[in-house]
Amino acid sequence: MTTAPPTDDEQVSPRKGGDGSVMIATPRGQLGDTTFKWVALVAGLTVLAILLLITWSTTREAWPAFQEEGIDFVLSDEWNPAAGQFGALAFIYGTVISSIIALILAVPVSLGIALYTNEAAPRRLKTAVVYVIDLLAAIPSVVYGLWGVLVLSTTLDEQLYTRLNDWFGDWPVLGWIFGGDPSGRSFMTAGIILAIMITPIVTSLSREVIATVPSAQREAAYGMGATRWEMIRTAVLPWARGGIVGAVMLGLGRALGETIAVALVIGSFPQITSNILEQGDAMAAVIANQFGESSGVSRSALIGLGVLLFGLTIIVNVAARAIVGHFDRRSQGA
Repeated sequence: MTTAPPTDDEQVSPRKGGDGSVMIATPRGQLGDTTFKWVALVAGLTVLAILLLITWSTTREAWPAFQEEGIDFVLSDEWNPAAGQFGALAFIYGTVISSIIALILAVPVSLGIALYTNEAAPRRLKTAVVYVIDLLAAIPSVVYGLWGVLVLSTTLDEQLYTRLNDWFGDWPVLGWIFGGDPSGRSFMTAGIILAIMITPIVTSLSREVIATVPSAQREAAYGMGATRWEMIRTAVLPWARGGIVGAVMLGLGRALGETIAVALVIGSFPQITSNILEQGDAMAAVIANQFGESSGVSRSALIGLGVLLFGLTIIVNVAARAIVGHFDRRSQGA
């Protein structure tokens, strides 16, 4: 019995798969691969084009301020629209300081919650904790800001900041940080609010990364006589550290760009000071507070702050990608 040769529509071509096996690629499959490749390429180029368009348009609008102030736009801390002075350094400082405070407070808590839910929590409690963390991520930032300015700032000023000032105000180093004139609306309050806001992000991403650690690694550590903490320290954290660092950097990016909550609790008083209990200001906050009443060079300066903030977040994300890639290469080499 003979079989007819395949027609043009039935022609197939062999192709090797990743495991060395032979795969048969049909014309319909080749068309799907080609379509997917071009759709993915167009999507990637579209994102890049949008980023370039944002950079170009905002820089063009901010150019009058850049041209008038020059390098002093970044190096000066004098911001006085009435006098035509636009120095962004105090806002850059406030943005960075409040974000660093948020990381210091949020990262240990987030990592502890992620490890507890993955490694130690009973199933029912794990479900409840994950639900609460996801619920915190869904709360609008303006709600955090209103709670911070109406409740948290007053409570912290009366119960904590005044005592810290009394205890450490006269000390050589701690006095620089907790001395001066403490205020409920301050760098510290902004950092606490940001820490609460980024905790769900860092926790969720860290929890997902930790969940990818192979069970064989945990069992091998236990088989060597390790305790639970030793297993986490030697088997879980080395495997997941690249993803955890990426989660922290994404949380930092969120903290740098947060607007309304920070605008309500930071104090709106631009200054560079080592005292984190005093009032300050941030780039996103001053844009939200002053943009509606600005015009001319003043509006260009505010847009210039947006350009600086955009560039700062891009740098953070590029650094996160580089750090994660470094850990990935190290783990592959190991």
